Amino acid sequence: MIIPAYNEERRLRPGIDEVCRYLRDAARPANSPRWEVIVVDDGSTDGTAAIAEEAAADEPRIRILRAPVNRGKGHAVRIGVRASRGRRVLFCDADQATPIEELALLDRRLDEGFAVAIGSRARPDSRVQARQHPARELLGKAGNQIIRALAVPGVRDTQCGFKLFDGEKARTAFSRARTDGWGFDVEILRIFHENGWPIAEVPVRWSHRPGSKVGALDYAKVLAEVVRVRLRTAAPRTTTGGER
Repeated sequence: MIIPAYNEERRLRPGIDEVCRYLRDAARPANSPRWEVIVVDDGSTDGTAAIAEEAAADEPRIRILRAPVNRGKGHAVRIGVRASRGRRVLFCDADQATPIEELALLDRRLDEGFAVAIGSRARPDSRVQARQHPARELLGKAGNQIIRALAVPGVRDTQCGFKLFDGEKARTAFSRARTDGWGFDVEILRIFHENGWPIAEVPVRWSHRPGSKVGALDYAKVLAEVVRVRLRTAAPRTTTGGER
């Protein structure tokens, strides 16, 4: 599991504790898969690194990776995925906007043969329990229309920070990726789409958390990143995995 963190001293430790409690409980049967949590400190200037180190001192299955300067969420997740060793790789946000218990829903889709299962706030059965500001929702929906048209047809929500990948395919895709900012999800899903690796979009629980670092200008930056991804990749395939 990958948790990217930039100046998350207030939210990081509760999120790590929730994740580790869930994973310990899930691993109690003797034949359960082994797990690790990789926290990537993306050049934080607050106490994020110290908090991550404290958590690692309490749980040896936590690894800490540190970027010397802040380069963006995409860069942080890429560092973590490329360092991962698991058969499956989840990345989730530090604020646990999607509860870790939703992992079981994504795991089931990979069991069915999908290469990636992405949490979605936009499917009919999604359970959004605390909504964003209406203006942010409107910007997000408009942006996703453009994303579907340019890069990942058929996927309603590319930006939810809760995605489970086949490990080997994830490491291949992130090794090819170049997007450092918020638009990295689109580039990764585009790579999966181009390779014919099926994508499942899974409705999940999600709650807006205070302290989001995505500002109004970041929506424009994401769209610029999407355009760059589209320009340097091949034409889209005519079919996608979608939700089945």
